[in-house]
Amino acid sequence: MDIVEAKKKVEELRKQLEYYAELYYDQDNPAISDYEYDSMMNELKALEKEYPELVTSDSLTQKVGGHVKEGFAKVVHEVPLQSLQDVFSLEEVTDFLKRIAQKAEENGIQEVNYVVETKIDGLSAALEYKNGKLIRGATRGNGQVGEDVTENLKTIKGIPQELKEKIDITVRGEVFIAKGF
Repeated sequence: MDIVEAKKKVEELRKQLEYYAELYYDQDNPAISDYEYDSMMNELKALEKEYPELVTSDSLTQKVGGHVKEGFAKVVHEVPLQSLQDVFSLEEVTDFLKRIAQKAEENGIQEVNYVVETKIDGLSAALEYKNGKLIRGATRGNGQVGEDVTENLKTIKGIPQELKEKIDITVRGEVFIAKGF
């Protein structure tokens, strides 16, 4: 594939991904499976890697899909809530481990521990605790700005209203409903 064909394919993928992201994130009405979406995104990432001159700031590879919904107070995230990176092959896991080892070495970290989980697709949320008390919960939104959903999150029994330690911390997680409930 030459640069002209690659540019055409990148534009086509971006248009399709924006459409599906709008349905998924903003309308809560997905039209394709996560696997199909991820496959298209991976194809776009591969093309942008091969042709870095085609990377633009508005590509979904460079930002999070979704917009802040009307009717909710906006929350500006202190640290952006980006998408977690999916991996689909052993090679991608190996590349990830190499990047982490390099960053650990650069920062003088001797031992790196991992937690690996099956992907759970729910609502990304940031829980903000001050002096150990839950003061705010927000959606990821577009990664920079989310929606304040504190009162909704307080109804979830598994989310502690107060921590054992009187610390200031923001916890990122995924809110979901398990089948059978």
